[in-house]
Amino acid sequence: MGLKCGIVGLPNVGKSTLFNALTSSGIQAENFPFCTIDPNVGIVNLPDRRLNKIAEIVDPEEIIQSTVEFVDIAGLVEGASKGEGLGNKFLANIRETDAIIHVVRCFEDESIIHVKDKISPLDDIKTIELELILADMEVLENAIENVKRKAKSGDKKLLFTLEVYEKTLEFLNKEENLRNINFENNDLAELKGLNLISIKPVIYVANIDDSLEENEFYSSVKEFASENNSQVIGLCNQLEAEIAELGDDKDDLLKDIGLEEPGLNVMIRAAFDSLGLQTFFTAGKKEVRAWEIKKGSLAPQAAGTIHTDFEKGFIRAETISYEDYIEFNGELGAKEAGKLRSEGSEYIIKDGDIVHFRFNV
Repeated sequence: MGLKCGIVGLPNVGKSTLFNALTSSGIQAENFPFCTIDPNVGIVNLPDRRLNKIAEIVDPEEIIQSTVEFVDIAGLVEGASKGEGLGNKFLANIRETDAIIHVVRCFEDESIIHVKDKISPLDDIKTIELELILADMEVLENAIENVKRKAKSGDKKLLFTLEVYEKTLEFLNKEENLRNINFENNDLAELKGLNLISIKPVIYVANIDDSLEENEFYSSVKEFASENNSQVIGLCNQLEAEIAELGDDKDDLLKDIGLEEPGLNVMIRAAFDSLGLQTFFTAGKKEVRAWEIKKGSLAPQAAGTIHTDFEKGFIRAETISYEDYIEFNGELGAKEAGKLRSEGSEYIIKDGDIVHFRFNV
């Protein structure tokens, strides 16, 4: 399936530092606006301790994790929707992502330039979100004109599409983020092809100082996020970059600062969860592997993520919960304990299920 997240924010708020921490790529992260021009792309494994626990039992030749693609996108400025700064390039890049990681500066440091010469996270957020709304308005206005011409024939499907587009434009005219609107499924299906930005899930990263203490800036972002159907995570991007550079030697530093794991792991999982995704596993001597699927997926759909033939010829799914798999030391022990279940085509895959699909093509 693959998950693609765009890292966005005003220039010079710590986006590239965060990207460096995620990918240890060492890209530029300088103290001036528009350091990032072309988007940098990195593929990051989804941290999941369950995968390692399963592998300890199976001892496979290979362990394959789910991955998340992160794109470090050029800093946005006011007027981007009209082409200011690198606006057009920014908007084109962000349309291609599934979710948005919005980095907001929540610390004071006179030595680090702020594009507006003051620290005001909510003003920063509103600047960017307004530009995204304006960009979506332009897309919808063009789409409405196009559909209007075609709908003169009286085609009911086109008239429905036009109704959805016009209703959505009304929300945007009120400067409402579309992710806060409870659309009907049919409406969402009509909007999907437009790839609107303000409908994408957002995770706010409050870039705090290395004390990791919640300050008034971070608190204001938390309150805003809770009111706008979004998550917020407090990180010191520079500290996360230093932790990432330590590699396998990072445990002592994490212990010293009172963290069980890097904050980045929490952020990556939050991005995964924001799209309603979950993980199931397959386990064998050749490989132990994590697979991502939409929550609520039926067993045949899950089988299809492995291979389309598995879905077409689905017979059943032999399933063990993660907890039972660990408690009874693998498939054989779980089977002897009566914990291996044979599930049919109506079974909804649960997060953490270890599954062996039976199929016939």
